[in-house]
Amino acid sequence: MEDTPIPLSALQYYLCCPRQCALIHLEQQWEENVFTAEGRLLHEHVDQPGGVSRAGVRTVRALQITHPGLGFAGVADVVEFHAGPGGECANPVEYKRGKPKAHRADEVQLCAQALCLEAMFGHEIAEGVLFYGRNRRRQVVPPAPALRALTLEAIDWVRSLLAARRTPSAVYERQRCDACSLIDVCLPRLLGRSGPVRDWLRTQLEEET
Repeated sequence: MEDTPIPLSALQYYLCCPRQCALIHLEQQWEENVFTAEGRLLHEHVDQPGGVSRAGVRTVRALQITHPGLGFAGVADVVEFHAGPGGECANPVEYKRGKPKAHRADEVQLCAQALCLEAMFGHEIAEGVLFYGRNRRRQVVPPAPALRALTLEAIDWVRSLLAARRTPSAVYERQRCDACSLIDVCLPRLLGRSGPVRDWLRTQLEEET
Protein backbone atom coordinates (compact mmCIF):
# COMPACT_ATOMS: atom_id res chain seq x y z
CA MET A 1 0.00 0.00 0.00
CA GLU A 2 2.86 2.41 0.83
CA ASP A 3 4.26 2.08 -2.70
CA THR A 4 0.88 2.63 -4.36
CA PRO A 5 0.16 6.28 -5.20
CA ILE A 6 -2.90 7.77 -3.56
CA PRO A 7 -5.59 8.48 -6.20
CA LEU A 8 -6.36 12.17 -6.55
CA SER A 9 -10.08 11.40 -6.39
CA ALA A 10 -9.65 9.98 -2.88
CA LEU A 11 -8.93 13.46 -1.53
CA GLN A 12 -12.35 14.75 -2.54
CA TYR A 13 -14.14 11.61 -1.37
CA TYR A 14 -12.41 11.84 2.01
CA LEU A 15 -13.29 15.50 2.58
CA CYS A 16 -16.91 14.81 1.60
CA CYS A 17 -17.10 11.66 3.75
CA PRO A 18 -14.24 9.49 5.08
CA ARG A 19 -16.53 6.44 5.10
CA GLN A 20 -17.37 6.97 1.42
CA CYS A 21 -13.65 7.19 0.65
CA ALA A 22 -13.01 3.89 2.42
CA LEU A 23 -15.95 2.12 0.78
CA ILE A 24 -14.64 3.11 -2.65
CA HIS A 25 -10.88 2.76 -2.20
CA LEU A 26 -10.66 -0.01 0.42
CA GLU A 27 -13.77 -2.10 -0.23
CA GLN A 28 -13.99 -1.40 -3.99
CA GLN A 29 -17.69 -0.53 -3.70
CA TRP A 30 -19.43 1.61 -6.30
CA GLU A 31 -23.03 2.29 -7.28
CA GLU A 32 -24.40 4.82 -9.72
CA ASN A 33 -27.29 7.21 -9.25
CA VAL A 34 -28.60 10.18 -11.22
CA PHE A 35 -25.91 12.47 -9.84
CA THR A 36 -22.97 10.21 -10.68
CA ALA A 37 -24.49 9.53 -14.10
CA GLU A 38 -24.71 13.26 -14.80
CA GLY A 39 -21.09 13.65 -13.71
CA ARG A 40 -20.01 10.81 -15.98
CA LEU A 41 -21.79 12.40 -18.94
CA LEU A 42 -20.16 15.75 -18.20
CA HIS A 43 -16.74 14.07 -18.25
CA GLU A 44 -17.26 12.06 -21.45
CA HIS A 45 -15.53 14.66 -23.61
CA VAL A 46 -12.69 15.64 -21.26
CA ASP A 47 -11.97 12.00 -20.44
CA GLN A 48 -10.90 11.42 -24.05
CA PRO A 49 -7.14 12.10 -24.33
CA GLY A 50 -6.27 14.75 -26.87
CA GLY A 51 -5.67 18.44 -27.27
CA VAL A 52 -6.11 21.62 -29.28
CA SER A 53 -4.33 24.97 -29.56
CA ARG A 54 -6.09 28.32 -29.87
CA ALA A 55 -4.93 31.90 -29.36
CA GLY A 56 -1.77 31.02 -27.51
CA VAL A 57 -3.42 28.42 -25.24
CA ARG A 58 -2.67 24.72 -25.68
CA THR A 59 -5.42 22.61 -24.10
CA VAL A 60 -4.70 18.99 -23.17
CA ARG A 61 -7.46 16.61 -22.01
CA ALA A 62 -7.13 13.61 -19.67
CA LEU A 63 -3.51 14.30 -18.76
CA GLN A 64 -1.85 11.73 -16.49
CA ILE A 65 -0.26 13.61 -13.57
CA THR A 66 1.74 12.53 -10.55
CA HIS A 67 3.72 13.80 -7.59
CA PRO A 68 6.22 11.08 -6.60
CA GLY A 69 7.46 13.06 -3.61
CA LEU A 70 4.01 13.26 -2.03
CA GLY A 71 2.93 9.85 -3.30
CA PHE A 72 -0.26 10.57 -5.22
CA ALA A 73 -1.34 10.53 -8.85
CA GLY A 74 -4.35 10.77 -11.11
CA VAL A 75 -5.77 12.28 -14.27
CA ALA A 76 -6.40 15.98 -14.79
CA ASP A 77 -9.62 16.64 -16.71
CA VAL A 78 -8.01 19.49 -18.65
CA VAL A 79 -4.70 21.34 -18.43
CA GLU A 80 -4.39 24.68 -20.20
CA PHE A 81 -0.84 25.60 -21.20
CA HIS A 82 -0.61 29.39 -21.61
CA ALA A 83 2.22 30.80 -23.68
CA GLY A 84 4.38 33.38 -21.93
CA PRO A 85 7.81 35.06 -22.12
CA GLY A 86 9.35 32.39 -19.89
CA GLY A 87 7.65 29.48 -21.64
CA GLU A 88 4.34 27.72 -21.11
CA CYS A 89 2.48 27.95 -17.80
CA ALA A 90 0.16 25.06 -16.93
CA ASN A 91 -3.24 25.65 -15.28
CA PRO A 92 -5.47 22.70 -14.28
CA VAL A 93 -9.20 22.80 -15.06
CA GLU A 94 -11.47 20.42 -13.09
CA TYR A 95 -15.02 19.71 -14.31
CA LYS A 96 -17.79 19.24 -11.74
CA ARG A 97 -21.43 18.28 -12.30
CA GLY A 98 -23.14 20.49 -9.73
CA LYS A 99 -22.42 23.91 -8.30
CA PRO A 100 -19.90 25.44 -5.85
CA LYS A 101 -20.08 23.82 -2.42
CA ALA A 102 -19.70 25.03 1.15
CA HIS A 103 -16.85 22.60 1.85
CA ARG A 104 -13.47 22.81 0.10
CA ALA A 105 -13.19 19.32 -1.36
CA ASP A 106 -13.28 20.53 -4.97
CA GLU A 107 -10.63 23.14 -4.27
CA VAL A 108 -8.39 20.59 -2.56
CA GLN A 109 -8.63 18.21 -5.52
CA LEU A 110 -7.73 21.08 -7.87
CA CYS A 111 -4.84 22.20 -5.65
CA ALA A 112 -3.47 18.65 -5.61
CA GLN A 113 -3.45 18.73 -9.40
CA ALA A 114 -1.52 22.02 -9.26
CA LEU A 115 1.05 20.42 -6.93
CA CYS A 116 1.48 17.57 -9.42
CA LEU A 117 1.96 19.99 -12.31
CA GLU A 118 4.50 21.98 -10.32
CA ALA A 119 6.49 18.81 -9.67
CA MET A 120 6.23 17.71 -13.30
CA PHE A 121 7.02 21.01 -15.05
CA GLY A 122 9.17 22.79 -12.50
CA HIS A 123 7.29 26.07 -12.15
CA GLU A 124 4.75 27.45 -9.70
CA ILE A 125 1.08 27.23 -10.67
CA ALA A 126 -0.60 30.61 -10.26
CA GLU A 127 -4.20 29.44 -10.57
CA GLY A 128 -6.55 26.59 -11.37
CA VAL A 129 -10.14 26.58 -12.58
CA LEU A 130 -13.26 24.76 -11.40
CA PHE A 131 -15.93 24.45 -14.12
CA TYR A 132 -19.40 23.70 -12.74
CA GLY A 133 -21.88 22.10 -15.13
CA ARG A 134 -24.98 23.44 -13.41
CA ASN A 135 -24.19 27.12 -13.87
CA ARG A 136 -21.76 26.64 -16.79
CA ARG A 137 -19.23 28.99 -15.19
CA ARG A 138 -15.51 28.91 -14.51
CA GLN A 139 -14.37 29.64 -10.96
CA VAL A 140 -10.72 30.67 -10.69
CA VAL A 141 -8.97 29.17 -7.64
CA PRO A 142 -5.45 30.36 -6.78
CA PRO A 143 -3.51 27.66 -4.84
CA ALA A 144 -2.94 30.02 -1.90
CA PRO A 145 -0.82 28.95 1.11
CA ALA A 146 -3.85 28.05 3.25
CA LEU A 147 -5.30 25.84 0.50
CA ARG A 148 -1.92 24.20 -0.07
CA ALA A 149 -1.65 23.44 3.66
CA LEU A 150 -5.16 21.93 3.73
CA THR A 151 -4.33 19.82 0.68
CA LEU A 152 -1.18 18.44 2.28
CA GLU A 153 -3.18 17.65 5.42
CA ALA A 154 -5.82 15.87 3.34
CA ILE A 155 -3.12 13.75 1.69
CA ASP A 156 -1.91 12.67 5.13
CA TRP A 157 -5.47 11.93 6.29
CA VAL A 158 -6.19 9.76 3.27
CA ARG A 159 -2.84 7.97 3.57
CA SER A 160 -3.60 7.15 7.22
CA LEU A 161 -7.10 5.92 6.34
CA LEU A 162 -5.84 3.62 3.60
CA ALA A 163 -2.95 2.35 5.70
CA ALA A 164 -5.30 1.48 8.59
CA ARG A 165 -7.47 -0.53 6.16
CA ARG A 166 -10.55 0.04 8.30
CA THR A 167 -13.78 1.65 7.13
CA PRO A 168 -15.01 4.41 9.47
CA SER A 169 -18.35 4.05 11.20
CA ALA A 170 -21.48 5.37 9.51
CA VAL A 171 -22.84 8.77 10.50
CA TYR A 172 -26.16 9.73 8.92
CA GLU A 173 -26.49 13.32 7.66
CA ARG A 174 -29.57 13.80 5.52
CA GLN A 175 -28.24 16.36 3.03
CA ARG A 176 -25.02 14.46 2.41
CA CYS A 177 -26.19 10.87 2.66
CA ASP A 178 -29.47 10.98 0.72
CA ALA A 179 -27.66 12.18 -2.43
CA CYS A 180 -24.87 9.59 -2.15
CA SER A 181 -24.91 6.73 -4.65
CA LEU A 182 -23.54 4.40 -1.95
CA ILE A 183 -26.36 4.93 0.52
CA ASP A 184 -27.65 1.35 0.09
CA VAL A 185 -24.13 -0.02 0.60
CA CYS A 186 -23.24 2.28 3.48
CA LEU A 187 -26.63 1.93 5.30
CA PRO A 188 -26.13 5.11 7.36
CA ARG A 189 -29.73 5.18 8.62
CA LEU A 190 -29.21 1.78 10.25
CA LEU A 191 -25.53 1.74 11.11
CA GLY A 192 -25.52 5.40 12.12
CA ARG A 193 -27.93 4.75 14.97
CA SER A 194 -26.63 4.62 18.50
CA GLY A 195 -27.05 1.74 20.87
CA PRO A 196 -27.05 -2.07 20.80
CA VAL A 197 -28.94 -2.39 17.48
CA ARG A 198 -26.25 -0.46 15.63
CA ASP A 199 -23.46 -2.47 17.28
CA TRP A 200 -25.17 -5.78 16.46
CA LEU A 201 -25.71 -4.83 12.82
CA ARG A 202 -22.12 -3.68 12.42
CA THR A 203 -20.85 -6.93 13.93
CA GLN A 204 -22.98 -9.01 11.56
CA LEU A 205 -21.77 -7.09 8.51
CA GLU A 206 -18.12 -7.36 9.57
CA GLU A 207 -18.48 -11.11 10.06
CA GLU A 208 -20.00 -11.50 6.57
CA THR A 209 -17.10 -9.64 4.94
